[in-house]
Amino acid sequence: MKKIFKSLVTVGAAVLFLAACGQEAAQEDIRTVKIGVVGERNEVWEHVQEQLEENNEPVRIELVKFTEYVKPIQALEEGEIDLHAALTEIYMEQVNEDAGYSNTTIAYTTLNPMGLFSEKHTSVDEIPDGGEIAIPDDVSNESRALLLLQAAGLIELDAEKGLLPTVNDITSNPKNLKFTVLAANQTARAMTDVDASVVNNDMAADAGLVPTEDAIFLEPVADSSKPYYNVIAAREDESEDPDFQIIVDYYQTPEVEKIIDEVTNKSSIPVWE
Repeated sequence: MKKIFKSLVTVGAAVLFLAACGQEAAQEDIRTVKIGVVGERNEVWEHVQEQLEENNEPVRIELVKFTEYVKPIQALEEGEIDLHAALTEIYMEQVNEDAGYSNTTIAYTTLNPMGLFSEKHTSVDEIPDGGEIAIPDDVSNESRALLLLQAAGLIELDAEKGLLPTVNDITSNPKNLKFTVLAANQTARAMTDVDASVVNNDMAADAGLVPTEDAIFLEPVADSSKPYYNVIAAREDESEDPDFQIIVDYYQTPEVEKIIDEVTNKSSIPVWE
């Protein structure tokens, strides 16, 4: 009897050992993909992570948070992260061109219209002669801000500059507005010191602003908005990675669309369909 008992104990221990080894091997088969994001509102990615786990996918995500838009592009190029999902395509391509990077779009996520916000005025018409407006300082966001101000009727720009005008390309400024150029993560904070600030959508969210409710003017949405679509990007040599496609598939769903609508109060627009 003792021999039988010892045999059963040995078999049981072996089964437990093999099960533990199997679990350890399974854990080793799960890949963690680091995704660079900008801003603190990441409910969508938290949902994607939950779905990946619930469906036993062989990939998980880890968010790496940045406060400046250029940082995820640099981090991706240097191999510190695997993907980023925080930037417009036009901005990424401009940085690629300037720095010789290979960040490559693998999917589109949302269009996040910029807004003109003010703590002093309730409409564009109230901005006074000689008023001061804060705009982002990087090339594509500065240009985007100026095009927004043109759409609001405050300035006119040299049409030949297309999507990349600078303050030097203003051809008409009837209110003699002054422009203060700041880092994108500072324009919301500057609202107390200027007449109005152009604020990126996610920076507005971090500042407690809802673009569709709080902006005195919101960037128009049109076919010409496509360069401002936000992207999921990888390094060029990894752009076909099947694990990345799994993540894209879990992002581009009706459930994620609902979360985006709820979290942003429809200030962000899904654009993958």
